[in-house]
Amino acid sequence: MSRKYFGTDGVRGTVGNDPMSAEFALRLASAAAQVLVPEGGKVLIGKDTRVSGYMFESALEAGFVAAGVDVLLLGPLPTPGIANLTRDFSADLGVVISASHNPFDDNGIKFFDGSGAKLSDDVELRIEGLLKKPAITRESINLGRAVRIDTALARYQEFCRSTFPADMDLDGMKVVFDGANGAGYKVGPRTLNELGANVISIGCSPNGKNINKDCGSTHPELLQKTVVAVEAAVGVALDGDGDRVVMVDEQGKVVDGDQLLFVLASARKASGELKGPVVGTVMSNLGLEHALEKQDISFRRAAVGDRYVLEELRESGGVIGGETSGHLICLDKTTTGDGLVIALQVLAVMRETDKSLSALTAGMPRYPQHMLNVEIAERIDPHEIPAIRNAVSDAENELDRSGRVVLRASGTEPVIRVMVEGEDENQVLALAKRLASIVAESAT
Repeated sequence: MSRKYFGTDGVRGTVGNDPMSAEFALRLASAAAQVLVPEGGKVLIGKDTRVSGYMFESALEAGFVAAGVDVLLLGPLPTPGIANLTRDFSADLGVVISASHNPFDDNGIKFFDGSGAKLSDDVELRIEGLLKKPAITRESINLGRAVRIDTALARYQEFCRSTFPADMDLDGMKVVFDGANGAGYKVGPRTLNELGANVISIGCSPNGKNINKDCGSTHPELLQKTVVAVEAAVGVALDGDGDRVVMVDEQGKVVDGDQLLFVLASARKASGELKGPVVGTVMSNLGLEHALEKQDISFRRAAVGDRYVLEELRESGGVIGGETSGHLICLDKTTTGDGLVIALQVLAVMRETDKSLSALTAGMPRYPQHMLNVEIAERIDPHEIPAIRNAVSDAENELDRSGRVVLRASGTEPVIRVMVEGEDENQVLALAKRLASIVAESAT
């Protein structure tokens, strides 16, 4: 049985359209309470900086309180901070109101269990099974209570600081920080300043509508220009909810998640601290796989989505993994993708080796990779359509094992992602366009 509402990262959509309404959020909270805390308990609710967050926060609070669950309201806080504080407060459940890297008129709701891990597909299906029923209301004596927590930001900042080597600082390092006008706009600069960095902040003036707009990890152009203009050592860009990070080296070049994985894995290999394989996804650049292979570092690919990377890490005994987008996981530091924590680990490698970010990434060649998004009316599996299967087979034969073709339905948007990778950039682009055209014709 497939999930109707939950995608790869919770429930997400345009505010005001099904399912992103206040009424749905109330029912979702009620259903989650019945599945996960049927006898009552404690839930944390945090959000990013979208103006619609107020509406969903109130609706979720009402649903949980009516179901007999106590609610702790954290306010704006990065997604990984909510995961961390779910454990810290010994809560039964953590809830994040965010659409991550999407524009402000989208929003979403995702959950963490008491250990700070995302829910399994089976649990999400059980929650969906109750969504057709009205929200429940306990007797007055059994209703929950709601309180606002004022120390959440400081506690998360202390946690982030604790992941940086205690005998090291960032004194004298000029860092440009881009908070995407999102949930990390306060904690990022504060943590870096506490470590002694000279911080120049951009994308740290949220107004409820400018989250991810021309800033952050999905739009690092201003960060690139700023790093070069102020002669900074490095730039750090989070996405709207702070679970992704991309960085910019001193030359103004973007360093993506694959390259950051290479930097972290190489450093841990050199220090003897690397455990298990490095885990990427089917979208990870082939250059990462080949660069790790040269160092005898095992590499595995999981399905797209941090939950699948996490599953593979746990099954294989690895501790480092993630996606090209910058959604990276260091299991020996935290339980979920954390953009700020990952940035701190990379800055620590720079400090420890006394090398620039460009020097640290030089050992990983990037194969030309081109991805096109094909809009579709409804979610489909492209591999079930014969014309698309045949087109993929033809493209793979043309690449002659010197590249890869990946087609997948997005878990967060109504699109089919068409990715082609190979040694020849012109060939890659031509094949991607051809496949995208065939997908568009066949999927309508």
